[in-house]
Amino acid sequence: MFSLINFVFGLILGAFAGWIAGIIMGSEGGFIKNMILGMVGGVVGNVVLGLIGLGANNIIGSILVSVVGACIVIAVYRALLK
Repeated sequence: MFSLINFVFGLILGAFAGWIAGIIMGSEGGFIKNMILGMVGGVVGNVVLGLIGLGANNIIGSILVSVVGACIVIAVYRALLK
């Protein structure tokens, strides 16, 4: 069931994860770009890490999975632009 609180929490978590990934990867971008990267990264991270048998069970794990996924998204984005 859709919950506004969960949606807002997801946006905040995605923005935070995107910001961390931007720092790690040396990517420049604004709040919206970081939020999108973090949210897409969360999906990508869950898929990629799920394939190797890893997953997130708490908030810290969710942030780590999102950051890993956002780093992957940034790397693929950079590779496509070259």
